[in-house]
Amino acid sequence: MPRPRPRPDKIALLLADVDGTLVTKDKVLTERAQTSISTMEAEGIKFALTSGRPPKGMKMLFEPLRITTPIAGFNGGLFVKPDLGIIESRTLDPEAAMKAVELIEKAGLDVWVYSGDDWLLRDIDAPHREREEHTVQFPPKLVKAFTDEHLAAAVKIVGVSNDLDRVADCEATVRAALGKTASAARSQPYYLDVTHPDANKGGVVAYLSRTLGIDPGQIATIGDQPNDVLMFKPSGFSIAMGNASEAVQREADVVTESYDDEGFAKAVERFILP
Repeated sequence: MPRPRPRPDKIALLLADVDGTLVTKDKVLTERAQTSISTMEAEGIKFALTSGRPPKGMKMLFEPLRITTPIAGFNGGLFVKPDLGIIESRTLDPEAAMKAVELIEKAGLDVWVYSGDDWLLRDIDAPHREREEHTVQFPPKLVKAFTDEHLAAAVKIVGVSNDLDRVADCEATVRAALGKTASAARSQPYYLDVTHPDANKGGVVAYLSRTLGIDPGQIATIGDQPNDVLMFKPSGFSIAMGNASEAVQREADVVTESYDDEGFAKAVERFILP
């Protein structure tokens, strides 16, 4: 069961995760979801996006949703304007990046590196590569090795595997080894995202609160994965998707339906709109 906490008297902003939350399993933004956001903004409630995706992997959402707020890609590793102009970038410490690659490889996961505008990998047949390419709508670059230059500009490093227990164990290992030099959290059961220590979804809440002048207690958050719990905690009201694990649902104030049952739109209609 979710943790009990009443809805704030005022919600000024809804911060939403993308995959597993805003869009369906097939990465579709439904008409009802669009309408719910338009209705919300007509009531004076702002809307913002955060995702483990690179910002340009969310670009297809900006126009239909008429996004005006800063967009937080790479879980807050890169903030951009709707025209993709960079506002703020948080790259990994190169030593932490190198250590993350070593630990992920040792755990038997494939490694992806997002460096600058590039998505780099060493095995084109790595699991979920096709899924990711469909999601972000641009192809990866195949490299023989991750160079010092790549790691010096790394915004996100991803460990990928279909062995979900191995991904969870790797998350704990990376967190323990890197400590405060990096943030490590699963954005999907098969993805472990390693980013700058301030590049996590809790940091996105703090950034939007500061830059938009909105009290964190007036920010609502909605998501489905363990890395979304990091934004649940500092926000004033949190919503877990029906497709989220029980552990994630327990960390939220309320639970909506699944992403394939208009869970996002129903959450806005039931919990956000006055």
